[in-house]
Amino acid sequence: MNASPVPSARSASSVRKTFPVLEMSCAACAVSVESTLKHTAGVRDAGVNYANQNAWVEFDPQVVTPDALQTAVRAVGYDIVIDAEDPESAQQVQDEAQQKHYQILKERTIWASALAAPVVIIGMLFMDWAWGNYIMMALSAPVVFGFGRSFFVNAWRQARHGKANMDTLVALSTGIAFVFSVFNTLYPDFWHRRGLHPHVYFEAAAVVIVFILLGKLLEERAKSSTSSAIRKLMGLQPKTVLVADETGEHDVPIAQVRVGQVLIVRPGERIPVDGQVESGGSFVDESMISGEPVPVEKQAGARVFAGTINQKGSFRFSAEKVGADTVLAQIIRAVQDAQGSKAPVQQLVDRIAGIFVPIVIAISVLTFVFWLTLGDTVAPTGDSFTTALLTAVTVLVIACPCALGLATPTAIMVGVGKGAENNILIKDAGSLEMGRRVNAVVLDKTGTITEGKPLVTDLIWLVPDADQQREGGVLYQLESQSEHPLATAVTDYLKTQALVPAHAGTFNSITGKGVISQYDDTTYLIGNQNLLAEYGIDLHDDQQQQAEQLQAQAKTVVFFGRTSAASRQLLAIIAIADPIKATSKQAIETLQQRGIAVYMLTGDTIHTAEAVARQIGLRSYKAGVLPAEKAEFITELQKQGHVVAMVGDGINDSEALAQADVSIAMGKGSDIAMDVARMTLITSDLNSVPKALQLSKKTVQTIRQNLFWAFIYNLIGIPIAAGVLYPSFGFLLSPMIAGGAMALSSVSVVTNSLRLRSVKL
Repeated sequence: MNASPVPSARSASSVRKTFPVLEMSCAACAVSVESTLKHTAGVRDAGVNYANQNAWVEFDPQVVTPDALQTAVRAVGYDIVIDAEDPESAQQVQDEAQQKHYQILKERTIWASALAAPVVIIGMLFMDWAWGNYIMMALSAPVVFGFGRSFFVNAWRQARHGKANMDTLVALSTGIAFVFSVFNTLYPDFWHRRGLHPHVYFEAAAVVIVFILLGKLLEERAKSSTSSAIRKLMGLQPKTVLVADETGEHDVPIAQVRVGQVLIVRPGERIPVDGQVESGGSFVDESMISGEPVPVEKQAGARVFAGTINQKGSFRFSAEKVGADTVLAQIIRAVQDAQGSKAPVQQLVDRIAGIFVPIVIAISVLTFVFWLTLGDTVAPTGDSFTTALLTAVTVLVIACPCALGLATPTAIMVGVGKGAENNILIKDAGSLEMGRRVNAVVLDKTGTITEGKPLVTDLIWLVPDADQQREGGVLYQLESQSEHPLATAVTDYLKTQALVPAHAGTFNSITGKGVISQYDDTTYLIGNQNLLAEYGIDLHDDQQQQAEQLQAQAKTVVFFGRTSAASRQLLAIIAIADPIKATSKQAIETLQQRGIAVYMLTGDTIHTAEAVARQIGLRSYKAGVLPAEKAEFITELQKQGHVVAMVGDGINDSEALAQADVSIAMGKGSDIAMDVARMTLITSDLNSVPKALQLSKKTVQTIRQNLFWAFIYNLIGIPIAAGVLYPSFGFLLSPMIAGGAMALSSVSVVTNSLRLRSVKL
């Protein structure tokens, strides 16, 4: 498992804890919190993940307490939840804070849009209206400085750390455009005396704020779902358990359970902690751990695990591992570590803006200084200060980030819509950005390559047709009384055969072998070959060969026989398997043809894995794999330089999904897998996996094209706005034309994004 980086030589007094972080609104916020924690006395190391809003801290509890850490973080404008003794409570506080922030952002976006709409209408259609400028100023002021306040706050935080990002560009361009427009509205004579018309840019400032708010809203909605996987994993543990002691049986909170106590599990309940069965018996669904669909029989001495589901029987077991030591707790911790170990997704726009913003500011300042120092005689307006101010503002206006702000979200929105049309739900831009680089795909077997449910694939009768109806009725009657999960598969199959249940006499289950029934002088047997041998039923060579052929196809073989004083006879051979999906082989071939390495991991036996791999044309597979080992396998691939996509459907896949670079869940799988994964396939068709990776490639291409169009106007327009053409051609770009160029780049970006709709996957 590839956890968050920590020093290798950890002091004996050092502890490592994870705290939910509140109030972060951008990746730079995570950097600020991390820096604060690292510089706190007593902290040895720390890391903050913006994607899952968590911080891990390794510290000396004798030097610094969680309260002191919280105080330090609060001092820089953020907060951490220090209720670490109750992780579920801490998670709840974080979830509530995220939900509140999302609702506030949603309200800001709606109100900003409502106020910006009339500003755009007036600015485009009624620009000569006498009161138009004043109305636009009144409506755009709350949009820019009220609903867009967070951009100015974040820009200031960035500046304090000597950095710049998208928020800096938004704050500068909208702030200067608004202030410049206010001056032109209140003091138009300043420009009239100089023979110039005072233009305003209220609509540009308001629209930029609305579009960026919309992008933030979409990001927050995707981000808010990150923690729901952990919350649901925690919900797999029951709140109370039934404890048996010398005073009787009574319910106690799960937090009070201690090692060695005897617990009682009733039919249908989840097992609360890890332990060993002492008495009773049942079948337990352990698919959350093993991934395999067939429940496991539990008798005295068998191990049971927290979070797994008891089926029809009841039993008592002794608690061996409780609290943070259970397998379920380890899965939760592994998912948290895997999510936290990955760097937060940095938007391509932010990275570019980090370089672009300082350059634009520098050009603007240099432009102002250049024209101011040339003197009034050289200035085109006859006034060096006026020329310097106009050119400096024009540089900032043409660098307005409207197209930059649209470049990523418009492509993502169209890409996400295209994915939905193809049964692919995409949760964030990060998975789209990374998907194009995937060169290794790891597939879970059960429920991903296969259907995930035991079904009867073959029922070979060895009696005449006339006897099949009667013997089939006996088989149905016996299997319907059995609690074994394979018996359920048989009864489900026989239901489709319109059989009439026949009286089969007594019913007796023999652990590990099957069931027998006594009726008059006839004994019916359903079970494995050992059971048949005990009652003197031997398989002929051709029957033995049939059974071996079925087993070689990864099928479980069950025999149905009958003995009496007169004869011993094998009546039928039944084969039960988890069938391979019809589309799995084609999907794997498509991935391999694209040069992508494909691996299959399964908790099943090596014989089953070999048979499945052979049928789907897969060369690389691994059997008997536990959840943590799946994540370790992905880590090894990543160390070898692979970009790994994991495809799974079960709780047992959640660690591996969290560890993978791109995580894809099958939509008919567990809620946990779907929450951890950043992509979900609505269909069970595995062909959607290559489609998802192709969609990623096309979407990233579109984003890059959009950024090209967004910047080409700036790269051409900024020098012109600064006045480079004036000495040769006598041309000086006005802020109004600069605003038009900015609008044209936005139209280019949106049009290019819409082309994604016609892409064939």
